[in-house]
Amino acid sequence: MPQITFIGAGSMVFATKIVGDILSFDELSDSTIVLMDIDEHRLDQTARVAEAIVENEGLDATVESTTDRLDALEDADYVLNMINVGGTEPFENEIRIPERYGVKQAIGDTIGPGGIFRGLRTIPTMLDIAGDMEEVCPDALLLNYTNPMSILCQAMFEATDIETVGLCHSVPHTAEAIADYVGVPEDELEYWVAGVNHVAWFLEVTHDGESLYPELRDAGDRPETYDRDTVRFEMLDHFGYFPTESSHHMSEYVPYFRTDETTIEAMTGTDYAERMPTATYLEGWKERSEERDDPDLNVDLDEVSAERSEEYASRLIHSLETDTPRRFNLNVSNETNAIESLPADACVEVPVLADGTGIHPCSVGELPKSIRTFPQQHTAVYQLVVEGALENDRAKVHRAVKQDPLTAAQLTLPEIHEMTEELLAANEPYLPRLE
Repeated sequence: MPQITFIGAGSMVFATKIVGDILSFDELSDSTIVLMDIDEHRLDQTARVAEAIVENEGLDATVESTTDRLDALEDADYVLNMINVGGTEPFENEIRIPERYGVKQAIGDTIGPGGIFRGLRTIPTMLDIAGDMEEVCPDALLLNYTNPMSILCQAMFEATDIETVGLCHSVPHTAEAIADYVGVPEDELEYWVAGVNHVAWFLEVTHDGESLYPELRDAGDRPETYDRDTVRFEMLDHFGYFPTESSHHMSEYVPYFRTDETTIEAMTGTDYAERMPTATYLEGWKERSEERDDPDLNVDLDEVSAERSEEYASRLIHSLETDTPRRFNLNVSNETNAIESLPADACVEVPVLADGTGIHPCSVGELPKSIRTFPQQHTAVYQLVVEGALENDRAKVHRAVKQDPLTAAQLTLPEIHEMTEELLAANEPYLPRLE
């Protein structure tokens, strides 16, 4: 009967999805689920849905909720992190200030000024969580869902003794998309994926032992399919591999697509209307935030159930608890040299084998030369951000922003410096002390 603690459980839709995933396994159906958030209203909403799942399914699971993080972590076996630090104000700053300088971010949660400053404001809280875990559940596994994934996981690897893995649904979502584009059942795909979070690549994708890349390229040549995933088909055409992040995400990770409105509009495509423009995620997040603050739950509690989604968390916990072998793509330390073309202290997203003995990253060797520099450049930025946060080094934060691909494509070095100073001043209450 493992204890599984959710930190940031006020994210009701996502948290209750994972609760349902976990409880869908018979072997985990008597787990203790502990929900923690600093927002009592949102925490109560999540708890009501989780309790309804248990009741509707007739399970022996226990659901507890608290606003006290240390109490929530006491004796935890697994800790799922899904926090958002700071709320709307710093998020607005991270998107709108760069936008005024000409840096037009669609999402801003991974790299770019938005991802860098989101990481800076989240790292201190992550370290606080790790400190609490070291006190009351030092052997627990931390499963991180919060972005920027690579920055936060790398900070945990470098500054704490807590075993940490990062979980992201980009790979299964991309596999689903590829299967659709080439007309093959998703469960019949075989694939080998590696890189860094949100900038990983399908190195191989096969069906019945045959590569699907010829069919995928043919699909990209059809306008009706190309328009559904413009940026990714462009990356495939020019660099030879299909990336794991959706087109509106991928557009801001490279310097090619977001430096003028004409290109942004051309890359929007039929399925990405209203998604490629600047601040897509910010505006959507604000709308969802208002919905979550609604005093009415707007969920039919009689209908909720323990249904399993594509998310990895429940399957990973089940593998570890029951010694059931599975392979996932997880974000882990590169200390085993899983990707030879990235530093040993990098956070990498690679195939990982999990069973009762633990989590074991697979070796993928060198990344292909045509795509190697993308994760290398992102890793260099991530390392500067983490060092800046842990060493209180303002200069390293500046250097991180100056090496961001999209920012560097749009602004001069003095302009980047000025923008970064404005961001540092605007978000100072949420950041580490930087000197």
